[in-house]
Amino acid sequence: MRAKHAITIAILIFLTAALPTANRTTHGAESLDDSIDLSIEVLRDKVRGGLLGQMLGNLNGLEHEMKYINEPGNVTDYTPALPQGAWTDDDTDLEWVYIVAMQRHNRIILPPHLIVQLWKERINKRIWCSNQYARQLMDIGFEPPLTGNIVLNPWADFNISGQFICESFGLIAPAMPQTAAKIGLNYTRVTIDAEPAQTTQLFTSMIATAFMTEDLGHILNAGLAAVDPECTIAEIVNDVRHWHRLHPNDWRTTRRLVKEKYSRHNGAMRDRNGYELNTASTVAALLYGKGDFVATLKTAFNFGWDADNNAATAGTIVGVIKGYRWMMKQNWDIVDRYRNTTRDDMPTDETITSFADRLIDLAERVITERAGQRRHINGQITYRIPVEKPANILPLADYDHQVALLRSKLKSQIEKAVTAQSDEQQLAFAAYSAICLDLAQSLAQKHPERWSKALEALNHYPKVVQVLFFHSPFPAGERLRRKAIAAGLKNPQRKIKIW
Repeated sequence: MRAKHAITIAILIFLTAALPTANRTTHGAESLDDSIDLSIEVLRDKVRGGLLGQMLGNLNGLEHEMKYINEPGNVTDYTPALPQGAWTDDDTDLEWVYIVAMQRHNRIILPPHLIVQLWKERINKRIWCSNQYARQLMDIGFEPPLTGNIVLNPWADFNISGQFICESFGLIAPAMPQTAAKIGLNYTRVTIDAEPAQTTQLFTSMIATAFMTEDLGHILNAGLAAVDPECTIAEIVNDVRHWHRLHPNDWRTTRRLVKEKYSRHNGAMRDRNGYELNTASTVAALLYGKGDFVATLKTAFNFGWDADNNAATAGTIVGVIKGYRWMMKQNWDIVDRYRNTTRDDMPTDETITSFADRLIDLAERVITERAGQRRHINGQITYRIPVEKPANILPLADYDHQVALLRSKLKSQIEKAVTAQSDEQQLAFAAYSAICLDLAQSLAQKHPERWSKALEALNHYPKVVQVLFFHSPFPAGERLRRKAIAAGLKNPQRKIKIW
């Protein structure tokens, strides 16, 4: 086993050993029974409705993305439509890569090395922010969840990848919010950590719960039960619900209150791409939409910021509630196509329906793996699903604790990599890790020549250096850049094209 893999596996075991696993008993969710029966027709209808809702929110929302920052939008007329069909965008196509691989490999939880392989083969363009940063960390030997660790990836503590890459995993775990959250975290933690990981648990749990009830209050309660009670996400949800109660017919006032409290960086990228404003917008869209699909998406568009992502998540939840048959009865102009414009080595003949069929196939697997049953009742296929009580699977990560944890596990391995005859990738891995963990100064003093070699190796991965210096957000990115310069890494003279 190569050293870098041994290091990564050791840390993965260490970081996950203490995490609670999803409760395997069949507890009820509040007033719901211990299990529910869903006919195959209902399951298909809700999964297809959720996926179509996600695609409509995403693709119809693109024209509103990042358009309304200081002031809300003024969208008054909106009719959902995909007259040319759907196409790949990062709100759905990263999940698509995972979903196809889950089917091909016949497993729900793909291991870290396979996730890295998928990214290297298929996810190399039209990725931004934390996704782009994580992709470059993979080139120097990092594997998930380290690629999304808040100490190593400066986007990971606020980026909204935790929510816009989670919806499909709620769709494949109907009535099982803990399982939905656990599956979602396996894939969103490729790029995020901390509060964004709470959004994964919030929204996957809400989507899973929407298979059981149309009551948005109950669905939001399930989401709250799935997050760490000490996290900001819980505060955001409670604030938006409170402001909605005070101003039930005035979404603009709620939007202003959200902006005043949670826009903390003068509207810069840290705000626009952050979990605070966008989680609040998604929750507000659901509350002010009142279960009406069009009104929900219109509200998400008008709240602004990263509007397409927020509309996609809200659209998934309402899409599950309404179902595909209801949506198609609205006579919206929707062509059944999912055109691949972004991902290498992926199907070129996918449709919205075939994408949904993949989710349905995986949902059946999840149900049976979680002690559910596929039964024939009166000539109809029905799924008996053990209902899970929503609960927090991954508590809120703390930056200082993560630094201490990683330093204790990596220090000796980093020093060994720097001083031994390591290959270029191992040296780059060690140099980057040492910079992030404040170990660079001591290594430079003890082993100046070898440290110079390590920095030289890191420079041989120019895309990593580029994202560090030119694609790192304030304030975490600025802190990391100062560390890198102090460690002797040169600031590149010019930007290069990453994809």
